[in-house]
Amino acid sequence: MENKWEMLGSSNEDREKIWSKNRTFAGDVWFRFRHKPTAIGGLVMIVILMLFALLGPMFTDYSYSTQNLEVVNIPPRMKVYETPDGSGYLYVTQALKVVQVSKDGTMGNQLKKIREEADSSMTIFDCNGTEVALYYGAKPYVIADPQTRVIYPSAHVWNKSYVLGTDSLGRDILTRLMYGTRVSLMVAFVAAAVNMIIGILFGGVSGYAGGMVDTVMMRIVDIISTIPLTLYVILIMVYLESGLQSIIIALGTVYWVDMARVVRGQVLSLKQQEFVMAAKTIGSSTKTILLQHLIPNAMGSILVTVTMLIPSAIFMEAFLSYLGIGLKPPLASLGTMCNDAAENLRSCPHQMFIPALVICLIMFAFNFVGDGLRDALDPKLKK
Repeated sequence: MENKWEMLGSSNEDREKIWSKNRTFAGDVWFRFRHKPTAIGGLVMIVILMLFALLGPMFTDYSYSTQNLEVVNIPPRMKVYETPDGSGYLYVTQALKVVQVSKDGTMGNQLKKIREEADSSMTIFDCNGTEVALYYGAKPYVIADPQTRVIYPSAHVWNKSYVLGTDSLGRDILTRLMYGTRVSLMVAFVAAAVNMIIGILFGGVSGYAGGMVDTVMMRIVDIISTIPLTLYVILIMVYLESGLQSIIIALGTVYWVDMARVVRGQVLSLKQQEFVMAAKTIGSSTKTILLQHLIPNAMGSILVTVTMLIPSAIFMEAFLSYLGIGLKPPLASLGTMCNDAAENLRSCPHQMFIPALVICLIMFAFNFVGDGLRDALDPKLKK
């Protein structure tokens, strides 16, 4: 007798044949999402950045506004000179002060100034009972023996007191980066949420209503699109004055135009589908059809658009802060950090590179997550 049953193995493909019908919608979305390495990587990066921004300040000894003008523009990796007794190192600040540094890179107290020898371009300091000379006649400044003029051996150590260094006002860059990431993400999330809500409602009503309503609403969108968005945001900021609430309002009323176009296009393509006709047949209201049928099926495109709104909002915040009409100092954000670092770009490029790197990581992370969610939520890919 012929055997009509096929034996299935234990591979992932065989298990998918057996279990695929038992997965819920949420389980199906997660199944597709977790099989995209770039999406998982982006999600992990977002979680790390959020933990860094929210929990990081609890483990630092500094505040984002604490200034110490004695240690301005200190790099993460310092060039130091050995002390005469070899017990530690000496570091020369931009203010021509000499600071003790331990072997592990922890910064200590300043050396006491003994006298000034202007003719020799030297300042004599007391280092544990021994005189050392700071020679400032030419750059780089060096530490030498005042009698023999022999320069003490130099080395490079990582800064343990200020892991990422300090800025032009002596503020800890790592602490400001934590607070700055928190503020920038908050501004971006709130602005993206407001733009998404406005865009979904406007575009959904326009696409579903059609006819004259769609024509009038799209002409409004066209008129708004002719106004340079950057100029529009600047005018709002000038009118409302600088501040966190003002920048959220300005960014939250700008980018909904693109969202409205995306939602309208998706609704126009979906409203003639069979499931919409079936909903109309059983007497579903317009609100139900929009919110429970059309918008969820357009969620893939909506999420991709939202992921682009977040880095766009961060870049706009940085631009406004550069013009001086963004967040008020000493409040930190990624934009204000880039603005503060502009004047020291040649001498301290890491001050610009670090916040710029965080902005890039945020942009890539949200783009990867958006692409993964788009594929996971696309009903045409559902098995």
